[in-house]
Amino acid sequence: MKQEKSCGALLFRIKEEPQVLMIRQVQGHWCFPKGHVEKDETEEETALREIREETGLKASINKGFRETLGYSPKEGVYKEVVYFAGTVKGGKKKVQEEELSEIRWVNFEKARELVTYANDAEMFEKAVRYFEEHIEEFE
Repeated sequence: MKQEKSCGALLFRIKEEPQVLMIRQVQGHWCFPKGHVEKDETEEETALREIREETGLKASINKGFRETLGYSPKEGVYKEVVYFAGTVKGGKKKVQEEELSEIRWVNFEKARELVTYANDAEMFEKAVRYFEEHIEEFE
């Protein structure tokens, strides 16, 4: 079986209320920034690069949250996705048009409505619990 690995992050901010950054793939599904590991990158380097490439934003990873999920995107392939939690530290929001149709900051209720896949929804709930327990680290 072929093995694939991607890394990404759920990025949080606090405006009037807590928000998470969501991306809409050109195929139409809503999820969180992530992408394939390249060469000798660490998981965190991959996540930060993918965020920058897909959204134009520079992020910071919170070292306390690292969760994985696995699934089979097609027959004969097993994919592991490593997610971190983090915040945006700069850059200018810009959609990577080859892969995305939209980038949006949303409150948690709207994120629950938008997220397409069940495994992403489960990951979101884990990240929200972590965020709420460590909110001072995201301010």
